[in-house]
Amino acid sequence: MPAGLGAAYASGAGLLGALAACSAKMALGGDYLREGCFAVLGGEEDSATDACAWLPFLLRVGCGGLMLACNTIMWTFFAKALRYSSSSAAATVTSTAANFISSAFLGKLLFGETRALLWWIGISVTLLGLLLLHTGPSPLGEQKNLKEKMK
Repeated sequence: MPAGLGAAYASGAGLLGALAACSAKMALGGDYLREGCFAVLGGEEDSATDACAWLPFLLRVGCGGLMLACNTIMWTFFAKALRYSSSSAAATVTSTAANFISSAFLGKLLFGETRALLWWIGISVTLLGLLLLHTGPSPLGEQKNLKEKMK
């Protein structure tokens, strides 16, 4: 079992969770797309109105399907992360940190969101804890060392 396979699966699960959340946000808020469609097709003309009427509906259906697909794959990755990680805490914290970071970047990229200083401090503390968790000895290694010492 490769050492970083559990962390890679957990990071992938976090990214997919963030993508699912972005898809849900786009599925529930598609009215801004109609305004953009009117601007591209030339105002409030009848042809533009007809063409732009279906666009929010298609966006909602497509993003809803993308949300379901991302969630399905995310849970598969998370189950594999639990299998290949040294502990369930390592897989959970890695997935959560990857989700927070991915959400921040996707929120900025897709929606223009910004994060407060307190949020950055919190994610920094989380990442430091994650570093400690992954660099410390594994529980299996500690058990083997303890058994060897007892002999």
